[in-house]
Amino acid sequence: MKALLIDDHTLFRDALGLLIGARFPELELLAAGDLAGALATLAAHTDVRLVLLDLNLPDSQGLASITRLREAAPEARLVVLSADDRPETVEQAIEQGACGFVPKTSRGDLLQQALRITLDGGVYLPPGSTVSAAPPPAAGVTPQALGLSPRQADVLRLLIDGQPNKQICRVLDLSESTVKTHLAAVFRRLDVNTRTQAVLAAARLRLRFSD
Repeated sequence: MKALLIDDHTLFRDALGLLIGARFPELELLAAGDLAGALATLAAHTDVRLVLLDLNLPDSQGLASITRLREAAPEARLVVLSADDRPETVEQAIEQGACGFVPKTSRGDLLQQALRITLDGGVYLPPGSTVSAAPPPAAGVTPQALGLSPRQADVLRLLIDGQPNKQICRVLDLSESTVKTHLAAVFRRLDVNTRTQAVLAAARLRLRFSD
């Protein structure tokens, strides 16, 4: 599996690359120092399935880069690495389609946990974040345990991946009205009202999807 690490600080990028390589030997790690380089890499490697992004790049500041990368690699799961871990930044990153948020001050074991959760289809939020203040179940829960049907679980998984309704329709071969019906059922089960709240709820629950 290919992963792309995007950070303009060479020393940090190289050190993180060594850490990820040691803990995830199955990953083939690519690297870029700016958004333009990242987009070029994604164009050349259409099989990248994990993107690790520093929000502050020389040619893109803030959350706009998430949207560009999601458009370039819609199948990839995107994790933000940032020194700015304010709750509003975390929530906005998830709203833009990130599947995880890891503060740059995190220890190596937390980064490993974050990437494992993300690669397994879940959402990772930093400990102590007010958007994930409720203590999560130690082992996580499954969609079935929440009372979701297999199709509702499929819709939720794609929602967590940041896919819009039209893409969910195409992937699952469903009508838009059917997708909206499934989303309404998912929202009721999670006791939320919006897509972003659903993703955050899934993160708090450490939702686990079967392969």
